Amino acid sequence: MSGIIRIWVEIDFQPAFRAGGWAYVLAEARALSGAAGGERTASLERIALAGFAEALKGVPAGFAIEVESASRAVLMIPRRLAAAADDPPAEDLDLWARVTTALKGRAARFAPATSAPRSPTAFAAAWAELARDKAKTAGAFSAAIPKVNLAKAGVPA
Repeated sequence: MSGIIRIWVEIDFQPAFRAGGWAYVLAEARALSGAAGGERTASLERIALAGFAEALKGVPAGFAIEVESASRAVLMIPRRLAAAADDPPAEDLDLWARVTTALKGRAARFAPATSAPRSPTAFAAAWAELARDKAKTAGAFSAAIPKVNLAKAGVPA
């Protein structure tokens, strides 16, 4: 392995409108990146998968991944992947394929996180809520979180 990349992924889902937003913060050594996005008519699982798939998009090969989230839907992804051999997913096959491909041959650890103030989890949760609200009116979208904002994410050194 070449090192470890830490990813904080959060989602915000509103069942009444089936609108959801996701956001992630990715730390590779001292470099930070992140994005937020959402969809207007989606399931909770799709929003969690979309956020995680986007976070994995630019992760270089050879790196182990540590994922932290306060979202149960995000933390259930590895269990759902393990169960896919016996019970393949019927929906969101595009996202499952992206996640499966990105995780192939890579060590990945998922851990629950608390949304303490000034933490990457709270930062990502706030962006996920903002993304959910935007998705309700604008529909599906994805955008990078500006670097000046990421500097305030509270990523531990």
